[in-house]
Amino acid sequence: MSAVRPIRRVGTRIQSAFLDFFQASSSAGIVIICFTAIAMVWINSPLGASYIDVLHQELAFTIAGLHLHFTFEHFVNDALMVVFFLVVGLEIKREMLIGELSSLKKAMLPMIGAVFGMVFPAGIYATLNAGTPAIRGWGVPVATDIAFALGFLALLGNRVPLGLKVFLAALAIVDDLLSVLVIAVFYSGDLNMLMLLWAAIVTAVLYLGNRMGIHSIKFYIIGGLLLWYFVLQSGVHATIAGVVLALTIPVNRKLTRQSFFRKVHDMVLDVMRTPEDERRDSDESDVIHALEKMSERVQSPLARIEHGLQPYVAFLIMPIFALANSGVAVTESMVAGLSSNLSLGIILGLFLGKQAGITLAAWLSLKLGWAELPAHTTLKHIYGVSLLCGIGFTMALFVAHLAYIDPANLQSAKLSILVGSSISAIAGYIFLRRTLPQSPTVES
Repeated sequence: MSAVRPIRRVGTRIQSAFLDFFQASSSAGIVIICFTAIAMVWINSPLGASYIDVLHQELAFTIAGLHLHFTFEHFVNDALMVVFFLVVGLEIKREMLIGELSSLKKAMLPMIGAVFGMVFPAGIYATLNAGTPAIRGWGVPVATDIAFALGFLALLGNRVPLGLKVFLAALAIVDDLLSVLVIAVFYSGDLNMLMLLWAAIVTAVLYLGNRMGIHSIKFYIIGGLLLWYFVLQSGVHATIAGVVLALTIPVNRKLTRQSFFRKVHDMVLDVMRTPEDERRDSDESDVIHALEKMSERVQSPLARIEHGLQPYVAFLIMPIFALANSGVAVTESMVAGLSSNLSLGIILGLFLGKQAGITLAAWLSLKLGWAELPAHTTLKHIYGVSLLCGIGFTMALFVAHLAYIDPANLQSAKLSILVGSSISAIAGYIFLRRTLPQSPTVES
């Protein structure tokens, strides 16, 4: 018996440590970095061929009579990441309606920052590669990888003010939407206008459902799946479906908090007034069921979906995404090509262009009175975030595959993206670690 107690104590400590890790705000970022490292080690090891085989593994699905075929890599990027963008879109919508971005001045800051943060990297790249075939790659350094940028910010835990997190998320989502537009206009093939029309019709139906007060989660799930399918078939990047769906989901509640607490108080009092020996199980079950229904009505569909999906996005979708997209096979020729104008255009565009464009946009916006800083943040914090925005990685890799026809240019671009993104991530993390307050930020 005495031997069992220490084992139980150890088991309890391990369980407690795991729960602490799972609940820590930095754990999602740690998991992403670990899976990124696994991908890099895997593809550059003797087992590298198996990594490629996994990415090219065929997957087939049949949904409501529709037959869908993907490789594993495409399924992650075109299906799982839609859920990630849905959650990000919900967070942005919530903050724009009732949070940090509800003020026009606060909303303007990330929007202007995103535009400047794309123009400057493109300008640096174009200057170095003007008049050469490599000029097609000007769109490579303009995008921010929202998953990795938010992951590195999460490593700093609760020292990061909520307003700074929202600023980065808002800037990155605007950045990604603009990047999708760049891809659609400059790099995509033919668009399927019929599928775009159907996507617009589904969006209109979802919007009307919102306006009519439909709060059923099933309604938005079914509509979201249809929207995703039509966007996927249209030639536009499928992740935009997640953002569009988020914009249609209601943020209002059917039951106010005051009414909820008042009704809960009355129902609990009724139960407690009845002597315990006179209570019937069916009566108590009815009360519990009523409380459950009221709990759903006091939460908006936006809040319910966001809170329900967040753990799966942070600890399942984002790590899988990192594993499937972070593998870059490094060769001697790729390392030797880092001094070329193509490579320098990408590296400097990500590291210098992003920080210069976003910081200048923030400074000008504040000076001209067009915007205001989020709560508990300074211009130094914005500069630190601008460094993290130089993590182009996945979207940059995606654009590179579309931009470069020469395989040698593509391989050089891949390593350059990795180098530029890594420098930006390390510099941004170190700068913010030194400038953010040492104690947790208390939000007002």
